[in-house]
Amino acid sequence: MTSGVLLAVCRVHALLPTKDSTGVTAIDKRPVDGPVKVHPLGLTGDIQASRKHHGGPTKALYAYSQEDADYWSAELGRDMVPGKFGENLRVSGIDATHAVIGERWRIGDVLLEVSETRTPCMNFARFIGEPSWVKRFAAAGRVGTYLSVIKGGHIEAGDAVVVESRPEHGVTVGQLFAGLSLEQAVRLQAAADAGAKLTPDVAKAVARAQQ
Repeated sequence: MTSGVLLAVCRVHALLPTKDSTGVTAIDKRPVDGPVKVHPLGLTGDIQASRKHHGGPTKALYAYSQEDADYWSAELGRDMVPGKFGENLRVSGIDATHAVIGERWRIGDVLLEVSETRTPCMNFARFIGEPSWVKRFAAAGRVGTYLSVIKGGHIEAGDAVVVESRPEHGVTVGQLFAGLSLEQAVRLQAAADAGAKLTPDVAKAVARAQQ
């Protein structure tokens, strides 16, 4: 199966003030050294200020690919270091955006499942500090992926990231972000009918595409 490397494990460095109802954002993530425990809601020592939008079991971890970060480093003229996208996991050799929904990754003794796409928000835009950032990020389609935790344990930078299984429906996180076609929605629905678990957000997207 496909394999890559976990370049960095990132968790919150500081809570930053926001103008929304939550009042703070935990988007400022920084790499940490050594093993980090993974539990059903993410990393020990990390915070999800708004679990409605950026957390909970189906959004326990957010992964972003180094290859996509390199694209943005070139576009923006600055080094987009690990954690800069608010990610928990910076990976290389694994295309997080084009991971198949339901795909499973083994990192150390942890088993993760690709769950759904990230939706860029204004807090992300303020943190990056670039004009029209939400539109630019969305247009580029390099969105990374959320992951749920199937089996907890410990991970650390340098661990291999191994794709242990990949659903046959083939629908990716990037395609979900771009908007599902009817054919893609039908494939996801068939997978769900056969027993695959879709997150509520994915199930809603499937239903919309079939209307």
